[in-house]
Amino acid sequence: MQYTALNEVHRAVVACDRCPRLRQHCEHIANVRKREFREWDYWGKPVPGFGDPKARLIIVGLAPAAHGANRTGRMFTGDSSGDWLYDALHRFGFANQRLSVSRTDGLKLEDCYITASARCAPPQNRPTAQELANCQAFLEAELALLDQVRIVLVLGHIGYQRWLKVAGWWDRLIPDARPKFGHATESTLPDGTHLICSYHPSRQNTNTGRLTRAMWYRVFRRARILLDG
Repeated sequence: MQYTALNEVHRAVVACDRCPRLRQHCEHIANVRKREFREWDYWGKPVPGFGDPKARLIIVGLAPAAHGANRTGRMFTGDSSGDWLYDALHRFGFANQRLSVSRTDGLKLEDCYITASARCAPPQNRPTAQELANCQAFLEAELALLDQVRIVLVLGHIGYQRWLKVAGWWDRLIPDARPKFGHATESTLPDGTHLICSYHPSRQNTNTGRLTRAMWYRVFRRARILLDG
């Protein structure tokens, strides 16, 4: 399907039912809920992208968290990964506030757009290859409409691989010529797009020290320098 505006993509994402396993899981989580969020009316649907339509920086994550974006309905909102992300975006001038707790909290992004490889919270945070493929058209549509993007920040190996595939570089470049994944690694693609890789700010990484605040801020500082340079 051909989309002419991001809000059309967003509506299509929310209405998507291509992955029965994921829809069942998200609805189950929304009904059972977590004890600390008993009073919440969970979103429980696929989560659309979020941000500035004229963004020069796009961030590609993995998928909504079960009690984060699956609860709040906005990417990286309401969980610890979002706390790390929006703190950094605010620190480096991409967000008007450092905390994100709900879709109505007044958060606005400037020159930045956030999306994901999968739009539904997957069991054990592991979408299948087919589920990622089912979501690919939405990421393709966003990339086509976000025509000012100069820098792509991928969070985690799945985000890295999925963006390369959606953007076409996975097939166009021989394996040895593909950008390498590693925290704070950088590559410039043949069309001039600058790719920055980062570990995902999941608890698995942040609680173990695999990803520290200093390491995390480094990639956003680099993105800001490249855009302002």
